Amino acid sequence: MKVILFGGSGMVGQGVLHECVLDARVEEVLMVVRKNVAVESAKVKQVVREDFYEWAGSEAMFAGYDACFFCLGMSALGMSEAAYRHGTYELTVAAGEALQEAGVKTFVYVSGAGTNASGSAMWARVKGETENALLQMGFEETFLFRPGFIQPLHGIRSRTGWYNLLYTVLGWLRPLIPRRYVLTTEEVGKAMLSVAEHGYAKHVMEVVDIQEAAGVA
Repeated sequence: MKVILFGGSGMVGQGVLHECVLDARVEEVLMVVRKNVAVESAKVKQVVREDFYEWAGSEAMFAGYDACFFCLGMSALGMSEAAYRHGTYELTVAAGEALQEAGVKTFVYVSGAGTNASGSAMWARVKGETENALLQMGFEETFLFRPGFIQPLHGIRSRTGWYNLLYTVLGWLRPLIPRRYVLTTEEVGKAMLSVAEHGYAKHVMEVVDIQEAAGVA
């Protein structure tokens, strides 16, 4: 399996990359990044791009890959709807269209619990519209992951300092949180590899679905 990874320097993306490197089914990982990331694996190739909105002529770069794991995202905190839409909907759709045209078969998108295109929360609407656009794009398989709380494992940390503090506090409280609300970065990565190889019965995958695909439900 040859996969493309967007957002590999973020917390979720680091977890997915960790599982891809360990998994014997994965022959190659193409990381699309804004700047080089320190990775010690012969499986990993990196493509540095400043512009994530313009993909003209990228077909050859993406050709021959089986799946894309799209873990790139941003917080809506303090952002206008227009700015959040530009960095979420427009960016994801631009990349998705290029990947679909290049023949990538499977697209896995990290959305979020509570996503709803007709919801009252701005971030939920934008994420929901992004999900809908991806479903209509023509990939052989599209999977929309809607995680809630994700616990980082294997030394993985967020690039955002206050996120790390939050994850530390919630990590202490994890035994009190019902299992149906909690994922780990390892489970997210394993689930992505599973749906890329075997598919899944649902396109929209809530926490329990992700756990099942990861083999831990």
